[in-house]
Parts: sequence; C-alpha cells; structure tokens
Amino acid sequence: MEWLEASTENCPVQRTLDVVGEKWTLLILRDAVNGVRRFDDFHRHIGLSEAVLSDRLRKLIAAGILKTVPYREPGSRSRNEYRLTRKGWDLWPVLMALSQWGEAYALDSASPVLDVRHTDCDAPVRVVVECSEGHSSLTPKHVTARLGPGARPRAESSV
Repeated sequence: MEWLEASTENCPVQRTLDVVGEKWTLLILRDAVNGVRRFDDFHRHIGLSEAVLSDRLRKLIAAGILKTVPYREPGSRSRNEYRLTRKGWDLWPVLMALSQWGEAYALDSASPVLDVRHTDCDAPVRVVVECSEGHSSLTPKHVTARLGPGARPRAESSV
C-alpha cells in the first residue's frame, strides 16, 4: 500500500491539528509557555474576544493540555489560572519549530521578538530532527518514511 492509498483518519498530524490547529489556540499555547496564566492576561495580550478565548481554553482543558488551578486575589472572588500539563509542555518543541520557521521566513525585521537561549551556555535554542540513535540535524533526504502498522486502506469515495 502506498501513501495515497492510505486512510488519513488516523494520521497523527491531522489528529493534532484537530486539537491545536487553530490560530488562536496556538497563540494561547505560545503565551502559556511564556508564563501567561490568567484569563484577563490572555485576553489583553492576544486580543481575541472573551467568547473565543473561553471556548479555546475549554477545549484545551478537555484535551488535557491545560489544567485550571484556583487562585484568589485579596478582596476578590476565587478564579482560575490556566497552566500547561505535561501534555501541554510536550507541544513546546512544536511552538519552537514554528517560531524558528517564522524567524527565517515570516518576520519583517531580522530581530526576533523572543530570544530563547540555553541557560547553561547562552547559545540560541533551535529545533532539530534527530533519530533515536542521536544522529541530528536530519533533513528529508536523510530519512525514509514507510507506512506503519496503524495504516489502513483509504475508503474509495463515491464522487
């Protein structure tokens, strides 16, 4: 079976985009990774409507990417902070890769908005693809993609 003959119903890229593939969701995750925790701060920084923000936060909580933690300011009612779960933090390399691509191809200036550096040596952080044996900086010409055991034949459409 070849790639075009395989069903994409169980494609990990498609399944991931079903959860986080919307612009506002990725911007919420970007802010959460950078320490934003409170609804009003997300709302003010990203600039989306309260209704859309509430909807996206609910979806991220339902997906197990964010969790709520109650807090209370003196003299105010109890509210929730939104914190990344382990599942949410596992999206950090994806956000870093998007940022790296954006710095290379989508910025108006040569200066990035956020300068992410390794704490130990102060070198800029970059995302690379590597194999489980530690060979890094792989490109598509260095890999072979085969259909895995989860691949199923694509259903023929009746169009």
